[in-house]
This record gives sequence, structure tokens and C-alpha cells, in this order.
Amino acid sequence: MITHRITITINGFAEQVDVPSNLTLLQMLREKLALTGVKNGCMAGECGACTVMLNGEPVNSCMVLAAECDGAEIITVEGLAKDGVLDPIQETIINQNGVQCGFCTPGILISARALLNRKPDPSEAEIREALVGNLCRCTGYLRIIEAVQQASERQLQASGG
Repeated sequence: MITHRITITINGFAEQVDVPSNLTLLQMLREKLALTGVKNGCMAGECGACTVMLNGEPVNSCMVLAAECDGAEIITVEGLAKDGVLDPIQETIINQNGVQCGFCTPGILISARALLNRKPDPSEAEIREALVGNLCRCTGYLRIIEAVQQASERQLQASGG
């Protein structure tokens, strides 16, 4: 098996990792870098539990080869909090009780953060569209959507918007 040395920035830290050609980004994050907040759900790009931001865009990490990520910037759920302070989307999903079993939560948080980064004041329809690739069997989504709306409001207030 051919191995590739890649250089990536993960959650703000530069890393060099040797990866075989067939290793997915999901496997690299979990197995080589111990970033287990990224969940292995379906390995088919259907559930969204493995969602990370790759160069600012949410992707299913189970569908991306690690070798393709050379030079990329990756943000996982572990990278959302800064200096021990939760990201507003993390805080609001807790406050809105948008978590039950929690397996889907990391992917939902990343998808929601990516949405709020590109559209600080999304409509409910835009929130639903952004989360369409994240499956949750427990919550029914209403509290998750409310949490994204509340995070948007907090973010806008903090920025003076």
C-alpha cells in the first residue's frame, strides 16, 4: 500500500500525518489523531455523524480520502470551543435540550456552525436545508432548529448586527 505524508491544519494546529492511499479522513481523525468526536455512523455518506469542516465547508469525512486533504484546514467538533468557552451553537443546543443520545450531535454542530459562518441570520428553511444531511433518531429536530436560531441571534447581538 502506498503511503502519503500530508500536512494539514486541524482545529488550528498544524499536523503531519502518514496515511495509506485508502484511509478516509474519518479514519485518520479517529484512529491516527484520536479526535473521537467525529462519529463513524454509516460509512456511506448518508447519516452526517462524521461531518467536519474541510476548508470551511461541511463534508462527510467518511467520503473523503485523507490523502486528498494535503494542505487543507479541518475543523472538528473538538475545535468549536475556544479557550474553554463553548461556541454559541454548542451552548444553545445544550440550553434548548437539543441532545438526547448525542451520537449525531457533533455532525449537527459542525453543519450548523458552517451555516452560521456563511449566513449569520438564516431563515428556518435555510437551517432545515443545512441540516438535511444530518440524521437524528431521537430529537425530532425542533429543538435543534430552535438552538440554531438562538445561536444566530446571540451571534448577531455579539457582533452588533
